[in-house]
Amino acid sequence: MTANKSMVEKYMDGSRKSDHELLLSCLTDDRAWEMPGALHLLGKEAFDKAIKNDAFVGSPTITITPMTEENEVVVAEGSVRTQRKASGLLSAVFCHVCIMPRGNSKRMTTYVVDVK
Repeated sequence: MTANKSMVEKYMDGSRKSDHELLLSCLTDDRAWEMPGALHLLGKEAFDKAIKNDAFVGSPTITITPMTEENEVVVAEGSVRTQRKASGLLSAVFCHVCIMPRGNSKRMTTYVVDVK
């Protein structure tokens, strides 16, 4: 596994464990995260505030299916299941497109589809 793919896996592991310090260690200080039509964040501080989301209970179950890389871009597809505090189970599929200069995630665009 390449260094960039390992970093994406480390990031996903931080998500699975709800380990904010591990997640933040994977990011550049000026990291951008976009979910088209829903979210646009810039910087570690904004990212940290966004992941401290009390709408969910416990840690998510995240499965990566394929992960591919070319140059400094890693694309990870997968699924996530987690418990919402107010409205039951979230079951979704996602695609993360990660720009990875020097081994850290500088930009991530996430596409998510809720599956019933």
